[in-house]
Amino acid sequence: MWKVVHIAPNHAQAETLKSTLEGEGFLAKIRPVRSAAQGDGNYEILVPDSEVYEAYEVLCEQRIK
Repeated sequence: MWKVVHIAPNHAQAETLKSTLEGEGFLAKIRPVRSAAQGDGNYEILVPDSEVYEAYEVLCEQRIK
């Protein structure tokens, strides 16, 4: 099961966060929030259940909250 660790305000930032997590060895994917389906909007960054806490720590260390 996948869990949300962050919500990005646009697709570009979502891709950057996904790349950051993948660079640290995490599985990650992005999913548009409903409003984003019709244009640029919020995107969820997801990781597997077992990696949520560690992934969140990486994002916090990068000063991404």
